[in-house]
Amino acid sequence: MTTTSTAPLGDITGSEAALRGFLAGLPGVDQVGAEARAAMLASRSVKTSAKSYAVDLAISMIDLTTLEGADTAGKVRALAAKALRPDPSDPGCPSVAAVCVYPDLAGTARAALGNSTGHSRVQVASVATAFPSGRASLETKLRDTAEAVAAGADEIDMVIDRGAFLSGHEGRVLDEIVAVKQACRGPGAGRGGEVHLKVILETGELGTYDNVRRASWLAMLAGADFIKTSTGKVQPAATLPVTLVMLEAVRDFRAATGRQVGVKAAGGIRASKDAVRYLVMVNEVTGGDWLDPRWFRFGASGLLNDLLLQRQKLATGHYSGPDHVTLD
Repeated sequence: MTTTSTAPLGDITGSEAALRGFLAGLPGVDQVGAEARAAMLASRSVKTSAKSYAVDLAISMIDLTTLEGADTAGKVRALAAKALRPDPSDPGCPSVAAVCVYPDLAGTARAALGNSTGHSRVQVASVATAFPSGRASLETKLRDTAEAVAAGADEIDMVIDRGAFLSGHEGRVLDEIVAVKQACRGPGAGRGGEVHLKVILETGELGTYDNVRRASWLAMLAGADFIKTSTGKVQPAATLPVTLVMLEAVRDFRAATGRQVGVKAAGGIRASKDAVRYLVMVNEVTGGDWLDPRWFRFGASGLLNDLLLQRQKLATGHYSGPDHVTLD
């Protein structure tokens, strides 16, 4: 196994037995309690002034995504234009956080978005490591990652080997994440520091909240910059209770190590009201430090259109016609 630095937790990743013992020793998740708390937070009402802030914040947190076999360079360029100026009629509308594409289109997205630096620029996120199944050799996964980084990706969204995790081979999963994290430091990563790594747990296949908690900690121990709920290709995808468990994990991980890790909720989030519910949960569970695109993201495509329509409604008192937003 690869040893990673997790001080002050100690050398718990130095052996399979130590890692398995640590993960097994994490507190179990109260399923009834987690679902009840998620439902309670979802019932919170948000006043109009706060809703306007929340809508703009949610827009700035979106990874605008196209991950279809029929994707073309033209579609990616159009998506990049929308990412930069979601509402061309309103220059005050924030840009999204990132455009998320397959590795072979990362260069197209980078060229369309430009090469400005800084946290405020729209990032290029690329899925990798045999997305969405993760069923490939480590050599193939690392080559997939390296190609995306070389093409201009700022962020890599990798999938874990769920079969290995569910079979009790936590060390193999950790080693793969560590290796992909190292590949994120390869040629091309010098544009502004190493490429960030988002680790997709595919929570819909993990079966239990306890497994979600263990997989979250495993990914963070291996060096993940973000933990992500889902590929969007498996149902159920993101849910409020699952995201609650992951938010608790990043909160507790920072308390134990001093290192902050982001969370990305992806798959099935399409309505503004649902995005606001997630933001309420982030604020209540982890606090305001995570209410920033650097620490919380939505993986979505249709969500942006609904947020734009809601934004227009809040500004003018009425919804715009269906042609106010583009069909992606």
